[in-house]
Amino acid sequence: MLEDVETLERLARARDFIDHCYDHPLSLDQISEKACFSRYHFLRLFRQAFNITPHQYLIERRIEKAKELLRTDRDVTVTDVCFEVGFQSLGSFSSLFHKCVGHAPITYREKARETEAAKRQVPGCFIVMYKLESV
Repeated sequence: MLEDVETLERLARARDFIDHCYDHPLSLDQISEKACFSRYHFLRLFRQAFNITPHQYLIERRIEKAKELLRTDRDVTVTDVCFEVGFQSLGSFSSLFHKCVGHAPITYREKARETEAAKRQVPGCFIVMYKLESV
């Protein structure tokens, strides 16, 4: 584990850059530049500090944002989500999403909607109990 505070701050700056620019095409050179390290030194340090490569971190951010959009925005298509979160190919987005989440994006959206609908429903036993008490 890294203990050098300056190094950790520089790596955190690069991670914040990924968090804010996940929807743009990002190269290792661009990200490592934010931390003021050479690309290979940065890659080694980032993995050592966060137990993940910068590319894997970027993919995770994109998938998390895609999940959020699929859950909340009913009007956006899966294709729109794909490009909005920074993927360049619908096929690679769908396969990575399935690999990371366990479902295709459209299936994830359907399951998320079902879950939301179930949360809004009042359980039948509560209705029965309430009617019996009010009689």
